[in-house]
Amino acid sequence: MSEPITAAVSDRICKHMNDDHADAVLMYAKFYGQAASATAAKMAAIDAEGMDLIADVEGAQTPLRIPFDHTLESAKEAHHVLVEMLKQPREMSQS
Repeated sequence: MSEPITAAVSDRICKHMNDDHADAVLMYAKFYGQAASATAAKMAAIDAEGMDLIADVEGAQTPLRIPFDHTLESAKEAHHVLVEMLKQPREMSQS
């Protein structure tokens, strides 16, 4: 069984996403956060219900809450959901 999404797990996920997947975090802000003019974004926190981002929108630091479509059970599930969330905008742009 995978570990629950605690504050420490949230910090670890956010650091990984911000350090290694900044393009994905920006896409979450633009697509799911309806911040199409965002130029950068950082993941501030993640929990079982959603993720909190801080996006640069027209020169302002803008907080965004991106809810998940269901409550997550574990950090492992968070990984799968974040990957799946990347697929939808890419599929839409190809159609």
